[in-house]
Amino acid sequence: MNMVERATPDPEFEALLRHIQESRGLDFRGYKRTSLRRRITLRMEAVNAENFAAYRAHLEAQPSEYEELLNTVLINVTSFFRDEEAWAVTRDKVIPQILANAEEDRAIRIWSVGCASGEEPYSIAMLLAEAMGIGEFCRRVKIYATDLDEEALKVARLATYSPREVDSVPPDYLEKYFERTNNHYVFERELRKCVIFGRHNVVHDAPISRIDLLTCRNLLIYLEAETQALVLPRLHYALNVDGFLFLGKAETQLARSSLFRPVDMKHRIFAKVPQEWRRPINGSFTAGRAPRLDVPLPDSHLMEAVLNEAGTALLVIDAAGAVALANQPARMLLGVGEADVGRPFQDLPISYRPIELRGPIDEAFRSRRGVRLEDQEYRLNQSEVMRLTIDIRPLQRADGSVHAILLAFHDHTGIHTLRRELEAAQENLEQSIEELQSANEELETTNEELQSTNEELETTNEELQSTNEELETLNEEARSSNEEMESVNEELRIQAEQAAGYRLHLESVLRSMNAGIVVLDARHTIQSWNRWSENTWGLRAEEVAGTSFDKLDIGLPVLQLRDSLIAVQSGSEEHAERQLEGVDRRGRRILCRARVTGLIDENGANHGLVLVFQDITEERTNEDFTRHLGRVLGAALNQIYFVDPKTLRFLLVNDGAQKKLGLTTQQLMQIALPDILPRISADDLHALFAPLISGEQAEIVFETAFRAADGSEFPAQACVQYFPDEAPPILTLIVQQTGNRAEIGAGIDRR
Repeated sequence: MNMVERATPDPEFEALLRHIQESRGLDFRGYKRTSLRRRITLRMEAVNAENFAAYRAHLEAQPSEYEELLNTVLINVTSFFRDEEAWAVTRDKVIPQILANAEEDRAIRIWSVGCASGEEPYSIAMLLAEAMGIGEFCRRVKIYATDLDEEALKVARLATYSPREVDSVPPDYLEKYFERTNNHYVFERELRKCVIFGRHNVVHDAPISRIDLLTCRNLLIYLEAETQALVLPRLHYALNVDGFLFLGKAETQLARSSLFRPVDMKHRIFAKVPQEWRRPINGSFTAGRAPRLDVPLPDSHLMEAVLNEAGTALLVIDAAGAVALANQPARMLLGVGEADVGRPFQDLPISYRPIELRGPIDEAFRSRRGVRLEDQEYRLNQSEVMRLTIDIRPLQRADGSVHAILLAFHDHTGIHTLRRELEAAQENLEQSIEELQSANEELETTNEELQSTNEELETTNEELQSTNEELETLNEEARSSNEEMESVNEELRIQAEQAAGYRLHLESVLRSMNAGIVVLDARHTIQSWNRWSENTWGLRAEEVAGTSFDKLDIGLPVLQLRDSLIAVQSGSEEHAERQLEGVDRRGRRILCRARVTGLIDENGANHGLVLVFQDITEERTNEDFTRHLGRVLGAALNQIYFVDPKTLRFLLVNDGAQKKLGLTTQQLMQIALPDILPRISADDLHALFAPLISGEQAEIVFETAFRAADGSEFPAQACVQYFPDEAPPILTLIVQQTGNRAEIGAGIDRR
C-alpha cells in the first residue's frame, strides 16, 4: 500500500481550479496542492477574500486579478547562470558533445521550458556563441523559450535588465553580449533574434521535437507525481536520440527513471535513453493431454526431496502444456495437488491468477528465452495478499530444443513491503525536498521583493530626506522672507507714518498758507481745496471735490483762466500768471493773482495742474503807497541814505543826496558811509550805531562834516534809525545841512 498520506481534496478549492481552467485555460490541476494552495492563499489575503468561493467571485468581478494570480503561482525566480557549477558542466561537457554529435550545417535546437524573464535562454545563447562564434551561432542555432506567464515573456522579449539582474554575468560576457543604455543592460540584438519566445503549457501542449538540449529547471518540483509521470515522457519524446536534459538541483525524479541516464547526477544533467516498446503477446496452449517427459530424472526421490525443501514454489510444464512437476511449496502456495500433475496447465487457476501466464509460457517456448514477471499481486484470501515475482525459464535439451518450462514463484512480499516503504520514504523525502525548494524559491522571491522594497524605501527615505532638506531650506527662506516682510512692513509702517505726517504737515502747510491752493487733474476736476479757498470763496473742500473747475460758481471769473490752464497742460508754457478781480464770500472786492503750474511727477510727466491764488488787494495798495512815498522821498531836499549795518555800504540814496554829494547812484553803490565822512572812521561809526542795533536806543542824532565829490565839505546833522525787521535789516540816515538850517532860521528870525 502507498505509505504517503494524501489530504482529502477540498471541494471549494477544486472548484476554484476548474473555474480558472474553464475561464482562462490555466490548468493548475497537475501542480502540487500544498504549494498551489499556499500561493493562492497569498492572493486571497491580498484581496481580503475569506474563502475560495469568495476569491472565485473576486476573479469574476476583477479579471485583472488573473495576472496577479499567475505571477504568484508561477514563481519567476531566475537569474543568469543560476547554479554556476551546473552551468560550468554544461559549458565544458554538454555543449562540446552537442556540437560533436551535430552533423555539419545541421540546425542546433534548444528548448528552455519555464524560461520566465529570459535569463536562462540568454545564458545558453552566450555559452553557444562562445563555443561556435557569433556568426555560426546566428546561422545554425534556434532557441525556443516557453512559459505560461505572458507578462514574464514580455519582459524576456525586451531583454533589458537592471545592473543588479546582470550581476551574475561574467564581466567579459557582460561587455561582449550586452549594451548599456540609461543605466540598464540590453542583450545583444543579433543573438536575441535567434531566441523565440512563446506561451506553452508543457503538461497539455504538444512538445517541441528534435531538441539537442532541453532545460527544464525547477519546474517539475511544483508538479504532482502523476503529472510528472505525464511530463517526463513528453520531454523524452522532444529530445533527439543523443539529446540532453538539464534539470534543477532539487529535482530528483529521474534517479529511478528508465527514460534517462545521468551524465552528471550532482548537477542534474541527463542523456536520453532510447526505448523499445513491446507489444503484449497473446496465445494459448493447445488442448488435450500430452505424454509425460520420456526421460525420467535420475534419482527422482532425491530430486523431489530437494525441490520440496526449496523455499521457492516450482512448477514444470512440459511441451504438451501439462503440469509435469509441482514441489511442496507450490502445492501449498498455489493449491496444486497430486491430482493436478499431468493435467493441462491451462485448466488450473494458477494459469491465469495472479496473472495470465499462458502467453508468456508460449513466448518462452518459441523464443527459448526467459521471461520475468515482477511484483505480481496474489491474493490468498480477503485479507492476505502476497507479492510474487514469477520467473519463466525454458528447460533445453542438449540440442537446444525446449522440452519443458520451469515456473518459479518467488515470494517478495517482504521485499515489496520494504520497497514500498522505501519508495514512500523516498517520495516523502523528495516531496519534502521539493517543498523546501519551493519554499526556498518563494523565500528567494520574497527576499528579492524585500530587497526591492528596501531599495525603494531607501530611495523614498533619501527623497524624503531631500524633501525635508528642501523644506528646511524653504522654511529658512520663508523665515528669512518673513523677517524681510516684517522689516518691509516696518519700513512701510514707518513710511506710512511718515507719509501721514507729511500729509498732515502738507495739510497744515496748505491750511496755514495765506494763499489759495487748488489742485486739478487732467480733466480739470478739483482734487484739493485748502482752507484759504474755503474762507475766501465760501465753499468747503468736500463740496467742490470732484467738481469741474471750469464750472465752479464763485466770485472769481474762472473762465478767464481757461486759456492759461490749457497752455500749461499742453506744455506750451511752463507756467502762467494772471490777475483777476473778484468778490469774496463777504462781498468785498478783491484783486487776486492766479499762478498756474503743471502737476509734474518724478519722470517729468504732467498729471494735472496746481493753481495758487493770492489776495494782492492790500499789496497793490501798499505798492501804490510805496511808489507814492518813493516819489515823495526821492524828490525831498534832505539827503536820505539806506546803509547796510554790517558793511556800512550804501543800499539806496535819494535824489537830494546824489545832488548834494555830486555822485550818481551807481557811484554811491561802490563806496561806503565812512568814505563821505572824513572825520569819523568805520570803527567809530560801528561803535556809534551799536546802541541802535542792540535796541537800546530808537534813534541817534549827531553832527559832522560830509565831503562831496569835488572834495568840499559841508556841516550836517544826521538822524539815524535802525530797522531790523526789514529784509535785509537797514540803517536809515536823514541828513540836513546845518548851514542852510541856520540861514533859514536867521531869515525867519529876521522876519
